[in-house]
Amino acid sequence: MSTAPDVATHVPALADPAHPAVGAATALLADYRPGARFLGTPTRTLLGQGAHSEVPHDERPLAARVAQTLGQARADGAESPVVVGAVPFDQSAPAALAVPAALRTAPPLAADPLIALPAEAPARADWRIRQVPAPEVYGRSVAAAVDRMWRGEFSKVVLARTLELDCAEPLDVPAMLQRLARRDAGGYTFALPTGPARTLIGASPELLVSRRGRRVIANPLAGSIPRSDDLAEDVRRAAALLQSAKDLHEHAVVVDAVHQALAPFCADMTVPAKPTLIRTAAMWHLSTTVTGTLAGPGASALELACALHPTPAVCGTPTDTAREVIRDSEPFDRGFFTGMVGWGDAAGDGEWVVTIRCAEAERDSLRLFAGAGVVAASEPEAETAETAAKFRTFLAAVGAEL
Repeated sequence: MSTAPDVATHVPALADPAHPAVGAATALLADYRPGARFLGTPTRTLLGQGAHSEVPHDERPLAARVAQTLGQARADGAESPVVVGAVPFDQSAPAALAVPAALRTAPPLAADPLIALPAEAPARADWRIRQVPAPEVYGRSVAAAVDRMWRGEFSKVVLARTLELDCAEPLDVPAMLQRLARRDAGGYTFALPTGPARTLIGASPELLVSRRGRRVIANPLAGSIPRSDDLAEDVRRAAALLQSAKDLHEHAVVVDAVHQALAPFCADMTVPAKPTLIRTAAMWHLSTTVTGTLAGPGASALELACALHPTPAVCGTPTDTAREVIRDSEPFDRGFFTGMVGWGDAAGDGEWVVTIRCAEAERDSLRLFAGAGVVAASEPEAETAETAAKFRTFLAAVGAEL
């Protein structure tokens, strides 16, 4: 018998999770099926089913459209409706956001002792893998960007590449989600519908912004290095990252951009002078937690997220030039990769996460994404290796190797 809360019969309020209960969060994880909306964060676990209403796509700002959708849901009788879903890298493209018809909530996955139980190993599959672009082509794009930076055209760009995976059997998306969630339970795990038979699935380490009342938190990550299975080498790499002039500069640029974007909304802000480290199963990252107090209650979490997006951590700087370089260098549409996923309620509270360490799943195929921040000190081989390391999060979830 499931220990999860009963499914609501109407759009429910998103109350603070109750005291951690054994099995509550993992029961929601177990009950996920494609088409549902699953989101696990360090503060709560959500499973939305069905769609009471979807956020429309039109010329209005996204935050205004979401506010209108939540207001209409409230007028329809929902006491405190919640929107859950994904926003693409290009904010002018259609988002995949909806107010679920039924929403179940639980404490965070990391607070559920059962999350420590191992996920079932991936079934053996004959994966066909295509790298887009090929590593050598990606390396040439990095080198070309570095040359332009030395000429003073721009200071940073994030260049991505993809892996296209196909197999003979239909994908087991719930099993992938289980493995992602149990591998990094303290991060942000998601599986969200983005089209007919299409699911955006991943495990991101990076909070773009959260709001609770007037309290605002952002946690930009920039500067990273792959983990090592050897403990001594792993510690050495972490220490080297903290002392890397190239990575510290890259990180400082992102933190400054976050500070500048949030400052107009805040009465006060705290920005640590130096970054710390966070780790996932695959990577070490430089991390800074920026906090602030809103000057007033008007700006919702999504409005703040839209003001921040895209940060130099996923695009570059100056933003317009970096976008042009991305369009010219990447032979694919990013879609929802490096966009944001999350939730927001009618009061304006919410959590929005940078959409990285992710893939789009559709029937028997997967498209994986990974990017690297390119600055003047970047080396093509190192940035190509960084993207390969970032692919490891998802490759491990499906039992594939480059």
